[in-house]
Amino acid sequence: MANEKIATRQSYGEELVALGAEHDDFVVFDADLAAATQTGKFKAAYPDRFFDAGIAENNMIGMAAGVAAAGHVAFASTFAMFAAGRSFEQIRNSVGYPHLNVKICATHAGISVGEDGATHQCNEDIALMRAVPGMTVVVPADDVEARAAVRAAYATDGPFYVRLGRLAVPVVNDPETFEFQVGKGIVMREGSDVTIVACGLMVQAALEAAETLACRGVSAEVIDMHTVKPIDADLIVASAAKTGRVVTCEEHSVIGGLGDAVCGVLAEKCPVPVRKLGVRDVFGESGPAADLLHRYGLDAEGVVREVEALLA
Repeated sequence: MANEKIATRQSYGEELVALGAEHDDFVVFDADLAAATQTGKFKAAYPDRFFDAGIAENNMIGMAAGVAAAGHVAFASTFAMFAAGRSFEQIRNSVGYPHLNVKICATHAGISVGEDGATHQCNEDIALMRAVPGMTVVVPADDVEARAAVRAAYATDGPFYVRLGRLAVPVVNDPETFEFQVGKGIVMREGSDVTIVACGLMVQAALEAAETLACRGVSAEVIDMHTVKPIDADLIVASAAKTGRVVTCEEHSVIGGLGDAVCGVLAEKCPVPVRKLGVRDVFGESGPAADLLHRYGLDAEGVVREVEALLA
């Protein structure tokens, strides 16, 4: 499966259609980006359950909140920069405060948006959504996980944020054996010298890095921390206690994201040396996604560098 590449936004669109065939108690909202977010697939299948709010993201969140207040489930989609950024107040006050069943599935997150540049490369959304009381935050690593996340969002009570990407990424999970549980990380590879905690497309980078490190005599444990909130504190502590060193990897700012969530757990329960790999308090820039990921150290090579720096 690892050779197959699928964008998690595509997985989202396809799984919405599958979910729609099983349940008729949810509707889907979009903000004039149905082709890009892939919600257009749901629109084609269930036009009477799809609503386009136009380029009015704040209105979209309000509409979704209204539907949820009436007892239904609402999925709302647009780019992460517009969902988490532009509509933060509406999410906080209209969705978070009343704890409504609005599932915000935001696409085009992170540096891998590529040529769209800094204005559209949202590296702050995990931090923003983590800060909303009662919000669940999930960052799928691949197609298999993204599909499971969509179903988990539907089944979980309350506000839910799913972070999806534009770039096609390798499938790292086996659909036959994969089990998804909100708030429970997955040990992708066991190790004894260092723990690598990753989410999103950085899970694949971490696995590749672990292979390289193994050739250099370093045993790296790789954890897919798909749920950033609520985070799997037990797994983090157990792994850190075993290896004594942790590197976190995310396609997001090092401020307020997965790294800070992991550090919060370790500072309280198992203090060990930690290095955070992510976007380092800078804006992105325009360019091909793969080139940008390399430039910002968000690839296997970058993970290896962080681990070796920590071991040194």
